[in-house]
Amino acid sequence: MRTTAYIALGSNLGDRRATLERAVSGLRESGVVVEAVSDWIETEPVDAPRPQGPYLNGALRASFDGSARELLGILQALEAEAGRVRVEPNGARTLDLDLLLFGAERSDAADCTLPHPRMEERTFVLEPLCELDPDLVLPASGRRVRDRLRDLTRELPAGSGA
Repeated sequence: MRTTAYIALGSNLGDRRATLERAVSGLRESGVVVEAVSDWIETEPVDAPRPQGPYLNGALRASFDGSARELLGILQALEAEAGRVRVEPNGARTLDLDLLLFGAERSDAADCTLPHPRMEERTFVLEPLCELDPDLVLPASGRRVRDRLRDLTRELPAGSGA
């Protein structure tokens, strides 16, 4: 049985656009059915430990015939293939792939937390997600993506990029 998944993509090192496009191709080659991909948006880093360049961010909707952990393994393999090295939290990265939602699955496991714990707080996640499915109901708040994004952009100080 196929499960609908939402994945956030980001890159702020190297040829960001090419890296994100390779990641989408890599997902397809790994058996993930990519149904829709948002536009790429440029954003400033959030909670960065040191100065770093802007990100290109996006999201995609996919379906997958496996478990959330199997999909997460594919995401991590693609990150490693792109040269991602996890040195420090929120550090610069060639590729960042986050599993946001996997059907209605909920997990508090340290290695696979679902839904993604900070997705509803981040405009750089919600904006591309809203492009894909504005009426998607977010599990933590019970709000539609478009409504949460609207409220979040009103709450944030100008230029915060969160």
